[in-house]
Amino acid sequence: MSKGRLEAFSDGVLAIIITIMVLELTVPHEPTIEALLGLWPVFISYVLSFVYVGIYWNNHHHLFQAVKVVDGRVLWANLHLLFWLSLFPFATAWMGENHFAAVPVAVYGFAALMAAVAYYLLVRALIRCQPEGTVLRRAIGSDTKGKISPLVYAAAIPIALLPIPYAPLVSFAMFVAVALIWVVPDVRIERTLRA
Repeated sequence: MSKGRLEAFSDGVLAIIITIMVLELTVPHEPTIEALLGLWPVFISYVLSFVYVGIYWNNHHHLFQAVKVVDGRVLWANLHLLFWLSLFPFATAWMGENHFAAVPVAVYGFAALMAAVAYYLLVRALIRCQPEGTVLRRAIGSDTKGKISPLVYAAAIPIALLPIPYAPLVSFAMFVAVALIWVVPDVRIERTLRA
C-alpha cells in the first residue's frame, strides 16, 4: 500500500469521527438560552475532542510528509491509532452527558492515553521502516511533548477517581493543558524538511 492510500484512509476515518461527535450534540427542545446553556458540558467535551482529533490529524499529516515508505507494521500501527481515536465520540458523549462525573472522565483519559501510546508506536514503526538517510528520525528528535502527554493522561485517570470534590474537573483541566501544548503547530518536521 502506498503512503497516499494510508493517508487518505486515515483522513476519512478522522472525518467520520468528527462527524459522529457533532451528531452527539442534541438540539434543545425549548427555544431558550437556559436550555442552550444546559448543554454546556456536552459542548465543552465536544470542543476538547474536536481539538484533539484536529491535533492528531495535523500531526499525522506532518509525520507522513517525512515518510518515504510504509510497511505492514505501519499499517497495523496506524489502525491501532485510529481504533483509539474512534472511541473519542463515545468517551466524549459519556463525559459530557454525565457532567464530568468521575468514571466517564477517567474513561476519556484512558482513551486519550491509549491514543497517545498508539501515536508513539506509529512513529516508531515509521522510523524503523524508512530507508537510511531519511530525515524522520532527526525531525522527531527528543519528542518532549510526545513523552509528557501520556504521563499527564496517566496521572489524570486516578485523579478523576479520587473521592474528593472537583477531582474529575482537575483531570479535565489536565486534558485541556495537554491540548494547549499541542495546539501550537509542531513544526519540527517541516523545519527539518526545509533544511
